[in-house]
Amino acid sequence: MATTINRHDTHSTTAEGAWSTKRIAVTALFCAVSAICTLFISFPIIPGVTFLKYDPSGISALIAGFAYGPTTGLIVSILPYLIHLGTEGGVYGTIMAILATASLTLPASLVYQRKPTMSGAILGMAIGAVVCLACCILGNLIVTPIYMGAPREAVVAMIVPALLPFNLVKILINCVVTFFVYKPISKALED
Repeated sequence: MATTINRHDTHSTTAEGAWSTKRIAVTALFCAVSAICTLFISFPIIPGVTFLKYDPSGISALIAGFAYGPTTGLIVSILPYLIHLGTEGGVYGTIMAILATASLTLPASLVYQRKPTMSGAILGMAIGAVVCLACCILGNLIVTPIYMGAPREAVVAMIVPALLPFNLVKILINCVVTFFVYKPISKALED
């Protein structure tokens, strides 16, 4: 049976094609979930390094990227973190949160978009993990001295004992949880 699309139900906004009203609403929902996570569910995961806090908002961005493509993943990787501008994280927290989430979500969703299988998801998250880890370390080397006034040598000294393990654990949690919850969530998102 052929389906017809009412021209008022879609919006042409990206190279990925027209966005349905449902897709726009679900994207907004993913952004809201990410914003709530980043505001209310954050905690340190490396003892003694309390300024590095994990929050599960990256899971929403990964799921959005897998479900609707890289553009949606990127939107959910950016918009919710603008909230950091009004928190103690300020500009620094915003830049680092966007960098960390986008550098994992974009490569993962690009690979998954081309190969929408379990192995594509795993490969995408593995590539995203490597890109994210590199971006987070590089971002800390560039951004932390500027916004926190820490000497670059102090940041370099934190790579192995704090930055590397924190980012590895964060990436691992985001990827493992996404792996297990994506399928049931994607079924709920189907038209």
